Amino acid sequence: MAKKITSPSNTLQLNFEKDSNKESVKRSELSGRIRLIVASFLFLTGILLFVAFISNFFMGVADQSEVERSTLDVIEGSDIPVKNLAGLLGAKIAHFFLFRTFGWSSVLLIPLFLLSALKVGYRKEIYSVDRLSWQVLFYVIWGSLVAGFLSYQLDLPHSLGGGVGFFLNEKLHQLIGYMSIFVILFAGLVFMILFYQLNPKPKAQPLADATQADEGAQAPLVPNAEDALFEEDLFDEDPSIHVDNDDLEKFRPIVPPLKLNADAEELDLDEELSTQEVPEAPVEDLTFTYKVAEVDPNAPVEEVEELTTETKANDLVAQFGLYDPTADLPKYQYPTLDLLKEYDVKNQTTQVTMDELKENKEKIVETLQYYGIGISKIEATIGPTVTLYEIVPKAGVRVSKITSLEDDLSLSLAAMGVRIIGQMPGKNTIGIEVANKNREMVPVRAVIGSEKFQKSNFDLPVTLGKTISNEIFVADLAKMPHLLMAGATGQGKSVGLNMLLTSLIYKKHPATLKFVLVDPKKVELSLFNKLERHFLACLPDSEEAIITDTKKVVSTLNSLCKEMDLRYDKLKDAGCRNIKEYNHKFINRRLNPNDHDFMPYIVLVIDELADLMLTAGKEVEHPIARLAQLARAIGIHLVVATQRPSVNVITGTIKANFPARLSFKVMSKIDSRTILDAGGADQLVGQGDMLLSMGSEVIRLQCAFVDTPEVEEICEFIGNQQGYASAYLLPEPDSEETGGQERGDMDLSNRDSFFDEAARLVVMHQQGSTSLIQRKLKLGYNRAGRLIDQLEAAGIVGSFGGSKARDVLVKSETELEEILRNL
Repeated sequence: MAKKITSPSNTLQLNFEKDSNKESVKRSELSGRIRLIVASFLFLTGILLFVAFISNFFMGVADQSEVERSTLDVIEGSDIPVKNLAGLLGAKIAHFFLFRTFGWSSVLLIPLFLLSALKVGYRKEIYSVDRLSWQVLFYVIWGSLVAGFLSYQLDLPHSLGGGVGFFLNEKLHQLIGYMSIFVILFAGLVFMILFYQLNPKPKAQPLADATQADEGAQAPLVPNAEDALFEEDLFDEDPSIHVDNDDLEKFRPIVPPLKLNADAEELDLDEELSTQEVPEAPVEDLTFTYKVAEVDPNAPVEEVEELTTETKANDLVAQFGLYDPTADLPKYQYPTLDLLKEYDVKNQTTQVTMDELKENKEKIVETLQYYGIGISKIEATIGPTVTLYEIVPKAGVRVSKITSLEDDLSLSLAAMGVRIIGQMPGKNTIGIEVANKNREMVPVRAVIGSEKFQKSNFDLPVTLGKTISNEIFVADLAKMPHLLMAGATGQGKSVGLNMLLTSLIYKKHPATLKFVLVDPKKVELSLFNKLERHFLACLPDSEEAIITDTKKVVSTLNSLCKEMDLRYDKLKDAGCRNIKEYNHKFINRRLNPNDHDFMPYIVLVIDELADLMLTAGKEVEHPIARLAQLARAIGIHLVVATQRPSVNVITGTIKANFPARLSFKVMSKIDSRTILDAGGADQLVGQGDMLLSMGSEVIRLQCAFVDTPEVEEICEFIGNQQGYASAYLLPEPDSEETGGQERGDMDLSNRDSFFDEAARLVVMHQQGSTSLIQRKLKLGYNRAGRLIDQLEAAGIVGSFGGSKARDVLVKSETELEEILRNL
């Protein structure tokens, strides 16, 4: 018996034993049982159709009067006599398909159900079910049309083409007469050309031509000989020739003897096959059956390897089930609504009374009439914070004339926050927002617990509060894809950030989402410290997962840039365009876990950008802009907040890459235009009243109120559960990204005072690592990075090599001392 050959050049070594824990085995068994149940249902359906159709062919006339009864009669009349072997149900089904729909072409559904059952239950395909589905769909309809034409023109039985075929032919005949048959036949011809790819191609060479090749020529080599035997079209010319798997070993002259490595039992294909000639295959009197692999013989090697990989991936899924990224924390429990306060909204002061609505309406009409603007219609929509009055001006009134009266209306109504929207999107009305005298609080429990949020299937679902029409607002942060927030002190910006983080925590598992929290204020985001081993990500050797030291922010941003580059490399290697495609491939076990891993989404939250821009400037602006430009596709999204939306904080480079902007109340129209590119944020009433700009649309929202004790309860609930061993570790940033001068221009005469000590440390440990210098010498990351640059310029360490530590070029302390003396 031949020994199985394993070739490292075309065998994807997928090692998923580490995932085959008890939970995955149980899920796999359950999945197998469900597949068998579904397969049984499909098989019985196919048998039912077969019996029903055959019985109807012989005894359909006898059952005609019975199947015409109503559904109620059928349910009540269990004793109705029918001749159909499938009973009353079979008679009804046959009558429906044969007389009312597609006629006898419906018989094609039977093999579709039977082959589908075989594929679902045993993952085997005699014929491609996907391909058969399209054929059956077309031929059932097209066959009904052809049969309906014959039935209509020749007065044949109505069941030949069914009700659909007869009806369509009747309409076609009324439209184009007997030319309808040519239209039907042309539709069939187009389908056959497109589906079967009927195009002229050269005739395949007969077997005799192959055997008459020059003796010195080598036979074509088949990639992965064990998985694709006899993939050439050698036997297409003679259908009587068959090859049987049992006799296959006797007739394999096209594959030469292969030399195995005694230790690894693996085949060196490059060495062995390149030095051996392949003898020609005798073809006379071959009378045996054969099985051809479902691989196009003309396909390139890359496609053959891809098909082989997909087959192996399907086998792994069948054995172990889909990869479960949450398996490391199988007992993780999502936070419950009980952790959130339930406010008694009913006892709140009535929000807007009818007297207030009537009074505001009269003042709006009176003020506009004073300026010669007539109103034909006015409607009010009550929201939690403001009421929207939609007016329809009389013909001939300019919209700009109304929008210029914002201050006059505010004075007339004696109300804060009067804002004129102009034309309402998709309507012929003009919107005027007027703040309510009595505001309604929007509790976080009402928003998080809403059906709209709970059933949302966004990648990163966030809910911020309610719109002015009292609707729950839910958006996808992954589609934004980055959010820029601004607002004066005390206007609800920190509550808005807490609300965004809370909504993500309620919907995402720790395996699928990580936060990088930057909090220069040191107190705003400290509530989330307990989520370190679940949701937080940080640099290696960081003392705290939440970054509060401004000096470490640059290193964190550079580390995220490196994470972005590494992820793009993996996407390129996997042939994917974004994180969703990549994770889908990985879950379906189509990627090698030795080279790939599951990618969680990463959300970077910066609570105060103004302080970072003041202390770091360009060192912060450059990585933020780079992440905003490129990081969307690989699942890194930014939420950047500031209380000072001036042009020197929100620079043009940053602003251009944040299409989604959210503004709480600001102090001036200039700040409003800086953050939103439009006015209105200065007219907000504060306490969570905000404007969200997404593209050309500006939405007014009332932010839901999440109190500090509520956030603490949520973090406590999650923090007390089993977590990962540590926070999600970001890659060590490259010292090249920390700024500074080029190495070729570095002046070693101005070396750092720690240069000699750092050099001895690196040589002693034989590890050119920035973090080593930073940790041992207790230096900041930027200074440690400059020391590494100087050591490279001095020839002590090698150049940057990605995520690995630099090579140490000096191997002994004696050699090092000689270099230091020369310097």
